[in-house]
Amino acid sequence: MGELQDHPLRYILANELHARPFPSLDAPCYAAYVAIKQPNDAARRDRELDRRHLLSLIDRFGAQHPVPDATHWFGDIGRHRLKWESHTEFVTYTVFGEGVAERPFDRDVFKVFPEDWLAEAPGVRITSALIRLEVRPEDPQVVRDKIRDWFVPESLAVSEVLEGAALVASDFRIDTGGHMRIAVFAAPDIGRRRTGRVVQRLCEIETYKTMSMMGLARSRSLAPKMSELNRDLSVLMDDMTGDTSRPEETLKALLRVWAELETVLAQSSFRFGATEAYEALVAQRINALRESRFEGRQTFAEFMMRRFDPAMRTVKATKERLRDMSDRALRAGELLRTRVDVERSAQNQALLESMDRRADLQLRLQRTVEGLSVVAISYYALNLAVYAAAPLMGQAGLDKNVGTALLVPVVVGAVWLALRRIKRGLHP
Repeated sequence: MGELQDHPLRYILANELHARPFPSLDAPCYAAYVAIKQPNDAARRDRELDRRHLLSLIDRFGAQHPVPDATHWFGDIGRHRLKWESHTEFVTYTVFGEGVAERPFDRDVFKVFPEDWLAEAPGVRITSALIRLEVRPEDPQVVRDKIRDWFVPESLAVSEVLEGAALVASDFRIDTGGHMRIAVFAAPDIGRRRTGRVVQRLCEIETYKTMSMMGLARSRSLAPKMSELNRDLSVLMDDMTGDTSRPEETLKALLRVWAELETVLAQSSFRFGATEAYEALVAQRINALRESRFEGRQTFAEFMMRRFDPAMRTVKATKERLRDMSDRALRAGELLRTRVDVERSAQNQALLESMDRRADLQLRLQRTVEGLSVVAISYYALNLAVYAAAPLMGQAGLDKNVGTALLVPVVVGAVWLALRRIKRGLHP
């Protein structure tokens, strides 16, 4: 019996579920995180540039290369461990190190990424963060003092996660070193993998939040253009309701506005769609933390509700407004096109009626001409008949005038019948 054949993608799809493993971390430790995005959009992104940039880093430490077309890599680079991930629009680098610096969130920690290597990056930084992981002190006042000293109180978000297994805090602000600050206080009995999942999700929340906010920037940049197109559309629709003397020109202008709206919508559809996807990921990652309130402080979810959610609603409103304007322009164009068609139909109807009148006049003229033709032909035919019948009339003793008078009905009738027969032959 032959073996059952596997689908070519069976192992690839199965392994995809196990890709991007969470790191295993022991407190105290730290992480330096950076996300880099190429200036091109996702369709034109050159992934080979990102791969070569990764290889230039791990080659400095003699680490093993990832397999071709890999989308993630996890390995040792000197005293640290590096986690690299390639996403649809960006790549992320996370370096984990043991212990914590004496000075909290020391910018020198980020020097694990060589400066010349960062300068050669095939893109720009969309976010970077320093994560400080400590064992949670038994005295709550120690935690309060550290949070007060490390973060800006106005935007501080603090919460206990995973049923109190850890305490996380961040103010989502860029510090003087150019990085976000995230603190994690882990319970002494928390597992290494569980700690790694918390850190990984916090990095993802920061990255997806930033990528989502790019949709807000696009919405703001489109605002002047949308206002201009909306104004043009309103003017053209007002012209439609009036007695415009040039509906065809109005239709051309309306179609131009609609084409511009469709172009703007097509150019923004990817960014708006990506924003919705990133927003959903942010919500999923926050829900996965299973937050609970810490001493009345706002949680990560509440921070997003106050600051992040309004921005996302703005993006959605811009997308819906674009679609609504495009639909309005399309409907108005169809109505105006119908009006132009009706006017053309009326003009065509008037033209046909005028042609009918001219045809009727031509028919009457033709009949008149036919009557005159019978008289003219009969006149010449009668003269010929008189010449032909003159000898006979002389022998019969008839006067020429009397004979001519007798021939008139015969000749006229014969000519009329001949013309009628010819007419029937031409128009059966």
